[in-house]
Amino acid sequence: MTDRRHPGTGRRVPPGVARPAAPGGGRLPNRSGRIRTTASTDRRFTLMRTALVLILVVALVKLLWVQTVGGTELAARAESQRQVQEVLPATRGSIIDVAGEPIAFTREARDLSIQPHVEAENAKARRELDSTKPTWDELVEDIVDEFETVLGDSVDREEIEAKLTSDAGFTYLVRNVDVTQANAITKKFPMIGAERVDIREYPGGALAANVVGATTKSDEGKLIGLQGIEAFFNDALDGEDGKQTFDRAQDNTVIPGTLRNVTEPRDGDTVRLTLDADLQWYVQKAIQSAKDSSGAENASAVVLDAKTGEVRAMANDNTFNPAVGIGKELERGADLGNPAVTTPFEPGSVQKIITAAAAIEAGLTDPEEVHSVDGSISMEGVTVSDAWQHGPEAYTTAGIFGKSSNVGTLMLAQRVGKPAFSEYLDKFGLGQRTGIALAGESEGLVPDLQNWQGGTFANLPIGQGLSMTTLQMAGIYQTIANDGVRVPPRIVAETVGPDGQSTKVERPEGERVVSEQTARTVRDMFRGVTQSGGTGPQAAVAGYQISGKTGTAQQIDPGCSCYSNSRYWITFSGILPADDPRYVIAIMLDAPSRGVLGASAAPLFHDIASWLINRDNIPPSAPAEDVVLQAR
Repeated sequence: MTDRRHPGTGRRVPPGVARPAAPGGGRLPNRSGRIRTTASTDRRFTLMRTALVLILVVALVKLLWVQTVGGTELAARAESQRQVQEVLPATRGSIIDVAGEPIAFTREARDLSIQPHVEAENAKARRELDSTKPTWDELVEDIVDEFETVLGDSVDREEIEAKLTSDAGFTYLVRNVDVTQANAITKKFPMIGAERVDIREYPGGALAANVVGATTKSDEGKLIGLQGIEAFFNDALDGEDGKQTFDRAQDNTVIPGTLRNVTEPRDGDTVRLTLDADLQWYVQKAIQSAKDSSGAENASAVVLDAKTGEVRAMANDNTFNPAVGIGKELERGADLGNPAVTTPFEPGSVQKIITAAAAIEAGLTDPEEVHSVDGSISMEGVTVSDAWQHGPEAYTTAGIFGKSSNVGTLMLAQRVGKPAFSEYLDKFGLGQRTGIALAGESEGLVPDLQNWQGGTFANLPIGQGLSMTTLQMAGIYQTIANDGVRVPPRIVAETVGPDGQSTKVERPEGERVVSEQTARTVRDMFRGVTQSGGTGPQAAVAGYQISGKTGTAQQIDPGCSCYSNSRYWITFSGILPADDPRYVIAIMLDAPSRGVLGASAAPLFHDIASWLINRDNIPPSAPAEDVVLQAR
């Protein structure tokens, strides 16, 4: 039954009795004492409707933004989150010798890694879902067993196990693994990551390292040339990386059918050198032995093709081994440079061949002319003596050089004159870089004619007061060996692209320095050096005509800024064989302290020449009479 009470009295209203009307015919108050009105109710409904409309409008605007402007942005953001742009690395090109033997090449390898903590949790989760799944400890044993099976003794079982059972977020297990071996492991255990790495291999170790140089890795892990040919031809060797785009799912797998925008990499060019790897190996070994046995501080040698000027060998002592690593080689004090082209020295009498060629070319003398040569000469305000004391001697022109007489050489230089002699120094390539493809090449030092002072012309013709590199010294003798035409030396023959297309390295035209007849006369005349009575008979090879010249140059004593009487550069440069030149061999020993100093480089020439004769089966020379050195 309805409880009807009189408003404000609490008394029940009997059934059937109408509720009294409010005064004035208005609405009765509600229980709270407020009077309901139609207007207030309408306002509430209006507010509710307005709020609902605003919510719908906002939702509609947001939906419209998502479907138009914002949709594109969101789609792009989602696309970028799953889209992967991958670099396809180019393989660095090889460096090979003149016969195609590899000196440096790139091997693709893999660094194997894992996320131990993540994989341990994954194994635990799988085990909870399926009790037949292996535990992480069981997987660790299986992985370690697989590493031992595939990689053998190259891995340490305990080390691999310790890395797998660590709580690390990420760790490398083994580096530089062969691709085939890495694939075998990752195929069986997909949780092991395989990261591509390029390894620069130098199968000959220190072979031609002073020429070839070494590489290092950029922050991105890319091989870049650090020095030598590796640096000089870095762009050609480097190639061009490719790229590709694909989409990756949340589980890191590639979404099938999403591969696009593929640009294949272009591998680097192969650089073919003019070096002969076998000869290079022998000369490196011989130059180190000569340095050690003579007590020299440094030593270098260059072997040129007599006709083309191509470098067949370029060696220095204490050459580094790029296969070991630059850091370790620096620690042991290895020489990372190439002194044969970067470090000039005063050559001494080996340069007298320029004086001889200039005098013969100008018709100022001939090999048989007899000269009365004293033991000393005053010239340009200084007195120059021969290396041994003697009174007047009747030396032929050939004998002046065969005996290495400073006095006789300066007598002939006076006939040539300063301007002409200065011109010949330039023609023979002194005081200028050869243009060989090696960084850091020195031009040496030759005083300009206008700067010659008292004593300059008394020093230059006998190889003092100027400097040159071992390569430049070899170039002088290449000119005489090549019938008077100087061909600037080159050490790179060609580059070959990955498609097999060959690009020959540009080489300058040869320059005639003296006539063919002069060159042949000088070659024959300088046979006197290596015969009995000359200064370099240790360079002789039985059955072959050898033309060459010894050199002994005083070094500067820093204590007095004067020439030392105890420290010398010892040199020898020669032509094999003199009657039909095939090779030019130039040698420098820096401050040897044991043996017959002036002749310490000549035996090394003999050894290298003998090796070449045997290897190349060079036919013996035609019999020839000895050169007349002194009138009877």
